[in-house]
Amino acid sequence: MKKSLGARTVLVPAPVLVVGTYDKDGRPNVMTVAWGGTCCSSPPCIDIALRKATHSYQSILDRKAFTVHITPERYLTEADYFGIVSGRDVDKFAATGLTAARSDVVDAPYIKEFPFVMECTLFKVVELGLHTQFIGEIMDVKADDDMLDDKDLPDVDSIKPVVMVPEIRRYYGFGEKLGNAFVVGKRLRGR
Repeated sequence: MKKSLGARTVLVPAPVLVVGTYDKDGRPNVMTVAWGGTCCSSPPCIDIALRKATHSYQSILDRKAFTVHITPERYLTEADYFGIVSGRDVDKFAATGLTAARSDVVDAPYIKEFPFVMECTLFKVVELGLHTQFIGEIMDVKADDDMLDDKDLPDVDSIKPVVMVPEIRRYYGFGEKLGNAFVVGKRLRGR
């Protein structure tokens, strides 16, 4: 028998995404976001949801751009820190020793040391309640060569992305490969 948990945000796991923006003074900032993911394939789009109280919120509205990084295990400490402190009070790049790189595609910075980043222009804003959904059209994806497979696609085993269970506030590494999408289900065809 299933037990009712009520209306809660228990979609597990959630990606640990780091969003890059420039503030009104042109200072680079990053913040960690757990509410986000792919939302459209044509045009290619990703969405993130932020509270209005965040420093990045107004920056995205002002600059009409942001970057989204997939957090690798080796930068978990920095990514967690990005979600603990506000860019209003702290220069997160100086505090972590990471490097802000200027995108050549959108008006937003990215973290040079993170191996995978999507550069987005603001496509749509949706007011949801406590959070606002920012949908970004992906203008370019940049990845370190050693994070790609032989088809120039992301190699999850090399990136080692971090996921989070928001309700219990725990991070986890990515699990083992279980099969190929649109292949494992073919066993049930013809039943």
